[in-house]
Formats: sequence, structure tokens, C-alpha cells
Amino acid sequence: MYPILSTTYFGPVQWYQKLARHGSVLMEGCENYQKQTFRNRCVIATANGPQALTIPVVRGDSDCLRDIRISDHGNWRHVHWHALLSAYSESPFFEYYADDIQPFFESRWTFLHDMNMDICRKICELVDIRPDIRYTDEYMPADALPPHVIDYRDAIRPKNPVPDDEFEPRPYYQVYARKHGFLPNMSILDLLFNMGPESIFYLVG
Repeated sequence: MYPILSTTYFGPVQWYQKLARHGSVLMEGCENYQKQTFRNRCVIATANGPQALTIPVVRGDSDCLRDIRISDHGNWRHVHWHALLSAYSESPFFEYYADDIQPFFESRWTFLHDMNMDICRKICELVDIRPDIRYTDEYMPADALPPHVIDYRDAIRPKNPVPDDEFEPRPYYQVYARKHGFLPNMSILDLLFNMGPESIFYLVG
């Protein structure tokens, strides 16, 4: 059994758990783009509680995810990086990983899918997981997937997520936990900046 996933922008802990626990992963690149999902959004834990960071995109003649372009609207790279600085500068491992993460807010990618996959590869390197990632060459609806493929493409989402028996969000150290309590299933950056090299044990545990 192995999962099929949609790409994510610094996806949630639950998404990276799938990469850590399954040797093989099928990554969706041929689906139609969907708004208000982790495809172009991540959620971080801030002094004021959860905050969503969203990449603005440009939709052209095709809605295929691989064709969705990143917009420069709103100076979002600057906004997102400074939101991370504000949220995590006091976390135990922010300075350790900042040089690896900051380039994603300085360089420019044309396509959302390409940036997401470069982020995925870097996070896997930092967390020390090595999934065998393969890519779809056409879109297959859920009812056409082989029985050994677990469909998480629409299950892992910011609003009304589908129950996932494999994922149980266990508390770990968060900077603002005393103020807000533990905030589950934040962006993988929340786990990385707070737990550092121990992140891998959380993901596979």
C-alpha cells in the first residue's frame, strides 16, 4: 500500500508523515487546481494563533496543476518570510535551518508545482527522509485508482479534513503553547523549527 498525494506549499505535518512512513509515494501533478487548499497554502503557529500564508497564483487557459503559475502580487515572498521570522525566530532550531529555507522566499519559480516539489525535496533532506516519489502522467479519479493506492489528495486539507486513522497529532514543543495550547498539524516548518533533528522520530513514531 502506498499513498497518492497532491503537492503542498510547506505542507502540514500529516502530509510529511505519509512521506516518512511509506517507502513509495505517488505525487499528483495532473489534477485540476483547487482553491483554499495546501497546494498553495501553509498554516503556521504565531503569537496570535494559527496564521495561513497563501501564494497568489495565475490561472490561464488550463486548470491543470502543472500549468498554474505563481503571481508576484502583494510582495508575498517578503510577507511570508517576515511572518516566519516573527513566528519562529525564538524557536530552538530556527537559526539552524533558516539558511536552507530563506532561498524559497528570495528565488522565483514560474510554476507552483515546481516550487512545491523543490520545497518537498529540501524538507525531506532536512528531516532525513528518503521516499521514492513517482509522478502521475494523467489524472485518475478516486474510483479508478488501483486497490493498493491510498488516496489522500483531498483528505489532507485546511477545512473539513477527512478522518485519517494513520495520523494522530501528538503534542510537541511549540513556542506559544502556553498562550494557545498545542496547535496540531501546522506546517512542517513548525515541527522543524521547534524539534529540529528529532522531527523524524515524530513523523515515523
